[in-house]
Amino acid sequence: MAYVNENYLNLQGSYLFANIARKVSDYSEKHPDADIIRLGIGDVTLPLVPAVIQAMHKAIDEMANADTFRGYGPEQGYEFLRQAIVNGDYAPLGLDISIDEIFVSDGAKTDVGNIQELFSEDNIIAITDPVYPVYLDSNVMAGRTGKAVDGIFENVVYLPTHAENNFSPDFPTSHVDIVYLCSPNNPTGTVLSRQRLAEWIAYCKENDTILMFDSAYEAFISTEDTVKSIYEIPGAKDVAIEFRSFSKTAGFTGTRCAYAVVPKEVTARTKDGKRQALQPLWNRRQCTKFNGVPYIIQRGAEAVYTPEGQKQTRANIAYYKENARIIKEGLESIGLTVYGGVDAPYIWLKTPGTMTSWELFDVLLEKVHIVSTPGSGFGPCGEGYLRLTAFGSRENTVRAVERIKTLRF
Repeated sequence: MAYVNENYLNLQGSYLFANIARKVSDYSEKHPDADIIRLGIGDVTLPLVPAVIQAMHKAIDEMANADTFRGYGPEQGYEFLRQAIVNGDYAPLGLDISIDEIFVSDGAKTDVGNIQELFSEDNIIAITDPVYPVYLDSNVMAGRTGKAVDGIFENVVYLPTHAENNFSPDFPTSHVDIVYLCSPNNPTGTVLSRQRLAEWIAYCKENDTILMFDSAYEAFISTEDTVKSIYEIPGAKDVAIEFRSFSKTAGFTGTRCAYAVVPKEVTARTKDGKRQALQPLWNRRQCTKFNGVPYIIQRGAEAVYTPEGQKQTRANIAYYKENARIIKEGLESIGLTVYGGVDAPYIWLKTPGTMTSWELFDVLLEKVHIVSTPGSGFGPCGEGYLRLTAFGSRENTVRAVERIKTLRF
């Protein structure tokens, strides 16, 4: 008889965005004429830029010629892309990252979900609350969290993150082995200061803790008092793994390309106390379970680092940042309290009065036909907040704000 992995039975309800999609689908069926504007899931709307498309077309032509056809590629990613990443993302920051520390994948979500496989089941994890659900759910699936009581997992250390602490969580009060941080943050749209990140690196070094640093939205940063890469902080290469993505930077949500940086210096302990480097373990994991990102996609990602690619993708990011400004200032103009929207494509809206996040979700959907994301879906401390994204078209963004302005809270 086959037995199921009962850790999956500890997952809390449906995946957040699937639940939202179901509610929106039910509403659409009952109201087929509703003009729904989707500002919920963080999916881009602008097309891939010309430099990327041209590179992909060229790669397609190569695949049609026996002399330039490529089959299986390296599981770690083609050297041409990994070198472009080194030259484009790290060398300008004065950082010494080698190409064998870079692992190209089909998404930061994939990497964040899979990296926990390198660690034993009895590791204690710490997550911010609210949190991107994959950090938590992938550890639930692995049996690392224990059971949930009233939505709180017994073996997880939660780090409350809210307006009262300026969205900068305190250090854990008990020992943790792994901590997840995201800056710019999804869902709150806020960033951690350079000084605070330096304090986190010092904490991790002192407590023998591994930092999982999600930097998927670094391209949206305009604030100077933060970092583009965690490795800008001295000592970070000893304790931190960084995740990056082309999804929001270059519109690859439907094309799928990202990468993780696993420095050779990062180690964890074996049960007998020996230090074990994680880089070769991750390499082995990828070689065993992953056949690599398609050549055509990697050529498109490489083109992001060309002068034309940089200019064009930055123009798209500026477009979304302007959308964020429009949403933020529009909501503030009617007295709503808003966070984020400066260094990230997310606006974190405080619900009015005693309204819950799902109640505000329902009001926006039913009264003005706007899809959002309830903050409670990101964790208990997300209750009382709601996330909007800036990834819609300019026209829909303006229309959405004007609709919200008609509401009276």
